[in-house]
Amino acid sequence: MSKLVLEGVAAFDPVTGKRQTNVNLCIADGKIKAIGDVPPSFSDARRMQLPGRTVLPGFTDLHVHVAAANANLGVSASMPNFLVALKTLPVLRGMLNRGFTTVRDAGGADYGMCEAVNSGALWAPRILSSGKALSQTGGHADFRQRNDKLDDACGCLGRQGAIGRVVDGVDAMRLAVREELLKGATQIKVMASGGVASPNDPITNTQYSEEELRAAVQEAEAAGTYVMAHAYTARAVRRAVECGVKCIEHGNLIDEETARLLVERDVACVPTLATLDRLSEKGAGLGFPIESLEKIDGARSVGRKALALMQRMGVRVGFGSDMLGELHPFQSDEFGVRAEVVGNIEAIRSATCVAAEITRETGVRGTVAVGAVADLVVVDGDPVEDISLLLGQGEHIPVVIKGGVVMKEAGRLLEPAGS
Repeated sequence: MSKLVLEGVAAFDPVTGKRQTNVNLCIADGKIKAIGDVPPSFSDARRMQLPGRTVLPGFTDLHVHVAAANANLGVSASMPNFLVALKTLPVLRGMLNRGFTTVRDAGGADYGMCEAVNSGALWAPRILSSGKALSQTGGHADFRQRNDKLDDACGCLGRQGAIGRVVDGVDAMRLAVREELLKGATQIKVMASGGVASPNDPITNTQYSEEELRAAVQEAEAAGTYVMAHAYTARAVRRAVECGVKCIEHGNLIDEETARLLVERDVACVPTLATLDRLSEKGAGLGFPIESLEKIDGARSVGRKALALMQRMGVRVGFGSDMLGELHPFQSDEFGVRAEVVGNIEAIRSATCVAAEITRETGVRGTVAVGAVADLVVVDGDPVEDISLLLGQGEHIPVVIKGGVVMKEAGRLLEPAGS
């Protein structure tokens, strides 16, 4: 693999909080080999002069739905598979353009998408796929209307645009987890409470029996991975944690006692706040169901307080955007929302070193350190001082490097060789 030197940069490592100025960052074999002076072995390396720029680890978004082609997930679940696949391509490219080198898909991305990225056929963020999220009948991934026949609008037969599948019962849960792992899931997603986007389940509902949740956890752990659970209320979060879930998604209605439980059990949480702001603003015009719009304010009004509480209690809090359909371009808004509550550095940490802890890649990704994978973003200026540099569509991110390969340069996304 070719060698690369980023010359004269400031390197910010969110693990240590230290910023080195006017250093050279040397990359080879997909990893960071040196920071500081250029070793003699890099005399033949390509050099990029980047004075005044700051290098950060590539960002990780822990909660995306790349196959959610429509903000109305029921509509997305019924779209033709090929159309959904085509609509996924600009979503992934947009994420890469904004500096996200890894995304953890919380329901929808399949093996084919991941393989297209891993094989180099598509330059996009690395995808950690959950396969189809698992939902009980009438749960958060069951988008059938009350007046419909019980057909496949829920995605039970694997439609590309469906974020989940309906599974009921302990034995069926074990089989579903095994099937999703067989199809390439790197972690398992379950719906453990009601949600905003689904039509028939209030947020206050708990979903799945404890026996079903434990079955999912047992099967995931047997395969060396973990379960992430959609859960909004303190009651739903506690049930999931007590059943062995290792990552909570959303958690807007969490309380202090439950936050303490997360710390005690070493369970992370991935709040998704900016998406509720955008859905409140634009959801009606995008065809978001009225039943869902009515749920938004209840979760949105307390989300920032929940983030502040978890930060104060010491919960590991990762970055998640959860944008859907036409809202995908607002992914980086989450940086701004978090910075308002916990400050710029913690907002950056949530998408870098904390995210790497959650994906079990501490020291491998999410850090600017010798030996780490060279997933990097170059920013015009210092985002520690000005978080707005990370917002928008990557206008202030001229360079994105994934696995040592330059995928964006001079503000423009590049294409795979031979494409």
